[in-house]
Amino acid sequence: MPAHSWCRQIFPLRRQGFVAAPSPVQIEGRLNFCMTVRRAPRRGKDGLNFHKSAALLDWIVSCFDVLGRFWKSRERQDDKPTRLPRMIQHFASLFEIIAVLGTLSSIGYYLICLWSAVNFLQEQKAAGGAARFTAVLPASILKPLKGTDPGMYESLRSHCLQDYPEYEIIFGVSDANDPAVEVVERLRSEFPQQAIKLVVCGQSLGSNTKVSNLAQMRIESRYEYLVVNDSDIRVGPDYVRRVVSPLVDPRNGLVTCLYRGVASPTLGSRLESLGISTDFCAGVLTARSLEGGIRFGLGSTLAFRAADLRAMGGFESLVDYLSDDYEIGKRISTLGREVKLSEVVVETFLPAYTLRGFLDHQLRWARCIRDSRRWGYTGLLLTFGLPWALLALIAAKGAAWACLLLGVAAGIRLAMAIVIGRDVLQDPEVVRWVWLLPLRDLVALLVWIASFAGHTVVWRGDRFHLKHGRLSRLAS
Repeated sequence: MPAHSWCRQIFPLRRQGFVAAPSPVQIEGRLNFCMTVRRAPRRGKDGLNFHKSAALLDWIVSCFDVLGRFWKSRERQDDKPTRLPRMIQHFASLFEIIAVLGTLSSIGYYLICLWSAVNFLQEQKAAGGAARFTAVLPASILKPLKGTDPGMYESLRSHCLQDYPEYEIIFGVSDANDPAVEVVERLRSEFPQQAIKLVVCGQSLGSNTKVSNLAQMRIESRYEYLVVNDSDIRVGPDYVRRVVSPLVDPRNGLVTCLYRGVASPTLGSRLESLGISTDFCAGVLTARSLEGGIRFGLGSTLAFRAADLRAMGGFESLVDYLSDDYEIGKRISTLGREVKLSEVVVETFLPAYTLRGFLDHQLRWARCIRDSRRWGYTGLLLTFGLPWALLALIAAKGAAWACLLLGVAAGIRLAMAIVIGRDVLQDPEVVRWVWLLPLRDLVALLVWIASFAGHTVVWRGDRFHLKHGRLSRLAS
């Protein structure tokens, strides 16, 4: 066979040129084949000794040897620069996928929240005319106080205006010189016919001063049915009747209420109120739907029997817990009783938070929930729809599909906020301030991340270490 025929077999060419540049592996294989052919002592069909083409083959081998060395040299030089961009590209693609999945999971969560809210409204409508709340159970309202809150007098006064024949109000303070004492004395003057007691709780039974006071106030109460709520809660005239009446049913062990925030004119207070109406209460309704009821209480209202309180160990067993309302609901639930979410919605009047005060309160709240419902709290990462959608848009470099995904997430988030804030909580301000929702959701994500970075909380100016739900006071 002529030498050029061997070359065509060894190095395939097309008349138009090389199909593709050979790789170093291909070059090395062809070189080896050339050397094998060169050493072959046989003759071709043309009767010529193949060794006569040795010079040509030597030249070809030399050329490809140089080419192979050049290729390997270029590969070594370009290896690191090409790997780094590829790694960045792979990381960006992975980040984009994660952001899209986070957005889709958040949209699913928003839809579940909407479904839970609609179910709650339908249950209210179905029970509206049937529930007359005719039962009258003598009740003791326990209100621990410390300092003064915005609109405090009107909030406490609303408890003295109850359309209920037999109840008492017991206020408790740790210090006889507390400013709240003056407010209570003013109430006594305005409502001399109302059974109002003021208890100065001289003992400190644990790190949670509020629960320590409740334990001492409970001793002074006369009635079997107890109602506990925070000092900043304002209620309607039928409040006691509606939250105590369900306890006629022995299956019900605790009645608790949703609440809406009435903001002061600061950004921190607005964001707090918006979070209550569009985020926190949405989570409560979702837990109620997915878990077949709730197994925790809310500080806005805790109505229960003294017998169940004794069975769970009394207030004394909670004096070191930060989330006492959660623990009361959890422990009453373990007694085999149901926790009922009332249709009553109360108001909480928020202070004029600075941004620092707002973040401190949010962080305390977040770490409290983290310690109480760890897995559920961790899963909140999959519910921050607007931040996830924005990250997906950035990762996709503004692609049209990412813009559409952001629009869908924002639309469903807005619908959820309006249905829960306006329709369920009857918050008249939620539509007005809904434009702050993206900022509120971004802050919520940052607080969620920060909540895992420590165990310190600030509560009414005091610093505590929080571990497994228990508080220990830190030195000032």
